[in-house]
Amino acid sequence: MDRRTLLRATVVGVGGAAFSGALWGQAFGAVAQPGPSPYGDLRAADANGVELPAGFTSRVIARSGQRVAGYTWHPAPDGGACFPDGSGWIYVSNSEVPLVGGASAVRFAADGSITSAYRILSRSNVNCAGGATPWGTWLSCEEVPLGRVFETWPAGGRSAEERTRMGRFKHEAAACDPVRQVVYLTEDEGDGCFYRFLPDTWGDLRTGRLQVLCAPAAQVTGPVTWQDIPDRDGFPIATRKQVSAAKHFDGGEGCWYDRGVCYFTTKGDNRVWAYDAAASSLDLAYDDSLVTGGTAPLTGVDNITGAPTSRDLFVAEDGGNMEINVITGEGVVAPFLRLPGQSSSEITGPAFSPDGSRLYFSSQRGTSGSSAGTGGITYEVTGPFRVRP
Repeated sequence: MDRRTLLRATVVGVGGAAFSGALWGQAFGAVAQPGPSPYGDLRAADANGVELPAGFTSRVIARSGQRVAGYTWHPAPDGGACFPDGSGWIYVSNSEVPLVGGASAVRFAADGSITSAYRILSRSNVNCAGGATPWGTWLSCEEVPLGRVFETWPAGGRSAEERTRMGRFKHEAAACDPVRQVVYLTEDEGDGCFYRFLPDTWGDLRTGRLQVLCAPAAQVTGPVTWQDIPDRDGFPIATRKQVSAAKHFDGGEGCWYDRGVCYFTTKGDNRVWAYDAAASSLDLAYDDSLVTGGTAPLTGVDNITGAPTSRDLFVAEDGGNMEINVITGEGVVAPFLRLPGQSSSEITGPAFSPDGSRLYFSSQRGTSGSSAGTGGITYEVTGPFRVRP
């Protein structure tokens, strides 16, 4: 029995997902399947080389090595997030390059015009993804062995600070759960783990406990437990190898929390997982091996975000055919945008403006495909994103 057949039998046998959280609140009982996009088909590429549905427009807000509001935009733009800023907002973006990675920010006025750009983190190493906190900071994560988490301040005016109590490992993304007062963390290793950090005081990430999700190796649905990591510094024994009951995931990537569910992606098997925090249960939201009709639209699964006006998920591809796909609350997965002619790049840093009217993302290597990330392009998409109660 091949992997596709085995997984389908496993998921059907347990009755599929039964989540109380955001995406599966409407009796969705199986992994997402291809279907018509709520936004319609993609149209021919616009002047910026972006294929979008009718009614949507794009603009380029920054290019690596070029000036934006007097500031030279960083190479290899990666994970990002948006933050309210008075009547405007700020978009932050990591730089996934060695030794001098860090993160930068672009500030927007209420009308969407760019007012400034600046550095918020310097002299860190291969800053890949991260996550926003409820108190308005950006967690920038290093994707290297013994990597660190840095807490940064998007508006500037305060130096970034290491948060090494959150574990030293090959970090990818982070997502905060304000109800249970924990931070979920993914690990970009072929046998990586899924972690949560429990700070001693919510809002202060300097001290706390690091735990790892535990479940049988073959389990894709069902209850899970958590165990403390004995040595969060990960040396000489890596954090992912310290707890024998830990469940391992094939290349942890993006991470997004919404109303009781933490969604995270694994690139090695093209999956979007869903952890129901209230039930302490794990399930699959999407798996390309479980697509039952036609070709899987979403491959190269990577960064993930949610639309604040609809709670749909938007999942970026590293590879695939350079798309951001939408996964709706009704369990439909479909392309939302595509970047033709950029097959040597990856889409990174998807994030919505606070009002949900604009989507930001980057093509890490752009049309050049340069491994140094010097061709990076950061985009904004504006249009009629749907609104659901």
